[in-house]
Amino acid sequence: MKLISRIVVPAAALVPAGLTATACAPRTSDNSAQQDDRSGTLRVWLFREVNNKPKEQVVDAAVAAFEKSHRGARVEVEYIPVETRAQRIKAAFNDPSSAPDLIEYGNTDTAGYVKDGGLADVTAEFGAWGEAADTDPTAKQSVTVDGRIYGAPLFVGVRALYYRTDVFEDLGIEAPRTQGELIETARKIHRAKPDLYGLAVGGAYTYGAMPFIWSHGGELAEESGGSHRATIDSAAARKGIEAYTSLFGDDNCPAAECASTGGNATVTAFASGKAAMAIGGDFSHRAVEAGTVKGKYAVIPLPGVRAGEIAPAFAGGNNLGILKSSSHRTLAVDLMKQLAGRETQGRFFDAMGFLPTYTDVRTEAAKKQPFVEPFIETLGAGAEFVPASPAWGRIDASLVLPTMFQEIVSGKKDVAAAAGDAARKMDAAFADEG
Repeated sequence: MKLISRIVVPAAALVPAGLTATACAPRTSDNSAQQDDRSGTLRVWLFREVNNKPKEQVVDAAVAAFEKSHRGARVEVEYIPVETRAQRIKAAFNDPSSAPDLIEYGNTDTAGYVKDGGLADVTAEFGAWGEAADTDPTAKQSVTVDGRIYGAPLFVGVRALYYRTDVFEDLGIEAPRTQGELIETARKIHRAKPDLYGLAVGGAYTYGAMPFIWSHGGELAEESGGSHRATIDSAAARKGIEAYTSLFGDDNCPAAECASTGGNATVTAFASGKAAMAIGGDFSHRAVEAGTVKGKYAVIPLPGVRAGEIAPAFAGGNNLGILKSSSHRTLAVDLMKQLAGRETQGRFFDAMGFLPTYTDVRTEAAKKQPFVEPFIETLGAGAEFVPASPAWGRIDASLVLPTMFQEIVSGKKDVAAAAGDAARKMDAAFADEG
């Protein structure tokens, strides 16, 4: 039996995490293309960002370079809302006549889209692509299902600890070095400054809570023979759950205010000066810079249980994938390489702050923007990923883990009971997916 493993990345190397898909749906019929046209129009769906113009400029440059080197090929790009991506992409899997050739997708959606039969297996092309050899293991894992590759990583995103340097200096305290110090520091700050959350936390902030579980040696699930079984109720996982939920209360972040809070709201609380600490991503940097705390904060890796340890972070991010129904497979592969290649990823970082998936490009990014160093250090210490099962989309969409946290912090259930219920719900989802 094999636990979902931690991916350790070289120290010099290592998101917006792709969110999840929908409840289970019938598997798509086989819509594999019967032809591979080397000319014509390629349709591309990319996610629309809050400030999309800089992304469009990077994409336009990459498309222009592609069209210049592929005579007879034309690219049409459509930017689709992230919130409705699951419905649109599923519909595209079922209707090849209206489907795009290439899509951007959240990395937690990979297994579900593969089971739906929508993504093309590009293992051979990825393996033959020179730049792919330098893709970090965490990012490569996010496009891999059962040893086969279904796309190219576009960017990664992880979380670390943002803290108010002015508040810490005023109270004469140091940045926490362990998880225990983190919890005690949060309480100390709230005692001294009751109008501030010591550490902004959220009952609906799944990806902010996961590092507490992983740092105690817990896992979400274990895999054996292609099947998954929940381990969220293991002794180690329960220790992490207890540590995270201990931060909800009148001594830090009152449950009445924080139980239903999600990740964006915790970052907003920090950026607006309502919290002394928050767990935020490299992708949160611009929001924090736009807030009232600009110039008064720093970022460090989220500390682990023991001094010198870094709590494992969820390795989020987005990928590019080719639809199995594409009648322009070769062209689509070349365009995927153009958009996910070193040069374009570097431009995405400059324009959008997207953390590159190549070790050398990240190193250069850190030289340009030192703020990414704690995030690169976090990834280098070891990143985690969600179970590579199509059931994860259902588990996440049905709020299994937020419900568990909220039941605990509201006092409805103790940790053991809530974790046990969550494990049973997860196992039901895993069983339904086979």
